[in-house]
Amino acid sequence: MKIFIDTADLGEIKEAMSLGILDGVTTNPSLVAKTGKPFEACIKDILEVVPGDVSVEVVGTDHDTMVKEGKKYAAWGDNVVIKVPIIQEGLKAIKTLSQEGIKVNVTLCFSPLQALLAAKAGASYISPFVGRLDDIGRDGMELIQEIVDIYGNYAYDTEVLVASIRNPMHVVSAALMGADVCTIPFKVIGQLLKHPLTDKGLAAFLADWEKANKG
Repeated sequence: MKIFIDTADLGEIKEAMSLGILDGVTTNPSLVAKTGKPFEACIKDILEVVPGDVSVEVVGTDHDTMVKEGKKYAAWGDNVVIKVPIIQEGLKAIKTLSQEGIKVNVTLCFSPLQALLAAKAGASYISPFVGRLDDIGRDGMELIQEIVDIYGNYAYDTEVLVASIRNPMHVVSAALMGADVCTIPFKVIGQLLKHPLTDKGLAAFLADWEKANKG
């Protein structure tokens, strides 16, 4: 399973890359706004250091505007993936962009039927938002299983990119279900490493080392 980081913060991206586990980056307008940088400068800074796929989101809501934005952003780097919302005009844009060889990450997915339509339109990635479903009392990971099963039934090439991840258990469940990608906030990436028995064991080893080397 590939691991992406869900951020536009260059420091977080570089730290995640130093761990040797980062395969790509997903951004959105809200994450870019948090950096305080102009949109284009922020994305280009990320593209300079990240060799894997970097998702860049359009803000238009009609086909022509989304395609125009998508082509502009795609010209910034070969690894740019255009994020398009799963709306009617978005489906048209997915088809147009994908037919022109531009990778598309379909965002704001909350149902298996939306995922099916995105795959049929040519999406490279589908991004179901599990945390936001959890917030309204739904089990977001059930949606991941449904999409994985549907895509498996028909051998779609669209990769299932689990988004809106809130905790390590989302990542575990996604891996067990066979999702292709998890895009994870920096804070949660740090939590993936943590286990109390690891910390306890390391403390014991170091204490024993100190005892053995006293004097």
